[in-house]
Amino acid sequence: MTHDHVLAVCRSNWEYRGVDDAALREMFEELSEHLADAEAAGRTPKDVVGDDVTAFAASWARARRPLPYRLLRMAGLIPLALGLLLLLGHLTRWSTSLPVTPSRIAFLGAIGAVTVVWELRRGSLGFRKGWALAFVVGLPVALLADRLAGDEPLFAVPVWAALLLLLPGLPFAYADARAHRAAGQSAERDQSLV
Repeated sequence: MTHDHVLAVCRSNWEYRGVDDAALREMFEELSEHLADAEAAGRTPKDVVGDDVTAFAASWARARRPLPYRLLRMAGLIPLALGLLLLLGHLTRWSTSLPVTPSRIAFLGAIGAVTVVWELRRGSLGFRKGWALAFVVGLPVALLADRLAGDEPLFAVPVWAALLLLLPGLPFAYADARAHRAAGQSAERDQSLV
């Protein structure tokens, strides 16, 4: 087990668990310093991380983003995503009342299910992979529901209800955007130093 191997395993584990970029960089630098200090003192990387590098990385990631926080974040971001999708429906129809059909419910339910699974597994949805997967799963489910249940509206959602759904997730979305911006600025600083 080498210094670089430990860092690579930890980084991939933290990325898999969805640790945000700023925290990942901070954790990576801290672990790198610990490993360098241990190497200078004549100790091995195994002395720092133990026998199971993956378990070490997982426990550190959980300490940074514990499950209750991820569940709370998910409970805020799912209504935000639902509200955004409903607002998109309002905007495309230019209407203050959006009819909700079985296919729309199936589509939103499939996106919600993928979101929950992805969030619990990774810790962050990610707009490229996570949302693409959600839509790839949601579209066939919506088409199947449309074919089986028809397209008769069940009820209508007013635009104010869609706006109300945005509220629980706004603090989390703002914090994510801020962390992403800070990570970008930190990366620019690091590039300018090189």
